[in-house]
Amino acid sequence: MTFAISWLGALAVVAPALLQGQELSNFTGILIFPAMLLGPSISGIMMTGIVSGKAGVKELFRRMGRGRVPVRWYGALLIPPALVFGVLFSLKALVSPAFSPNHFWLGVLFGVPAGFLEEIGWTGFAFPQMSANGNALGSAVVLGMIWGIWHLPAINFLGAAAPHGAYWFRFFLAFAVAMTAMRVLISWLYANTKSSLLAQLMHVSSTGTLVIFSPRVSPAQEVMWYAVYGCVLWAVVGVVAVRGMSRGQNH
Repeated sequence: MTFAISWLGALAVVAPALLQGQELSNFTGILIFPAMLLGPSISGIMMTGIVSGKAGVKELFRRMGRGRVPVRWYGALLIPPALVFGVLFSLKALVSPAFSPNHFWLGVLFGVPAGFLEEIGWTGFAFPQMSANGNALGSAVVLGMIWGIWHLPAINFLGAAAPHGAYWFRFFLAFAVAMTAMRVLISWLYANTKSSLLAQLMHVSSTGTLVIFSPRVSPAQEVMWYAVYGCVLWAVVGVVAVRGMSRGQNH
């Protein structure tokens, strides 16, 4: 349902240009994002209603308002900016000054709707259902791969080097690797707090950080830094996996 709503929405946005044989403009590419956000948000609410009824929908929104969790879990929201800065400054020093972080502060406007709407479906419905068998880590990895593929219609308009030309598929792979790891971290927060709000804020932190600080580099360089960022994220996931996705559980 999520893929159908999101991808058909994206198709509706680009269809006029495609039918006229025109190249997609950056503005058209930007319009793809709000159309795609309808998929996980609408399907998350609908599927919760189908599976759990009105009580389930009420609980879904209650978890999105659960902000009273130990303060240390809010510290995890600093992981994306800390890792992005670490990767970019390392590449700037070791490879090229071109990797200097950008400062596109309006990028937070991309992070907020993405985080709050997408997580209605991904964390609000999909992850709890998938991890009901007790395998939170495996479920998070599978959901992360699904999440990465879900971005495919918009992939050529993601990142500061868009469009990526011949590098678009390599960028997609690097992006998917990073996003799968980020999905595990988002799921880790939820598994320990049962707070969809914290998952939403982690998503906002991740997307907002990438949009704000992504450097103005070539498509090839963008593939490089996303790949490095993805590897660093997976190192953090390794620490989470060793400690267990959630306290008191053995995954």
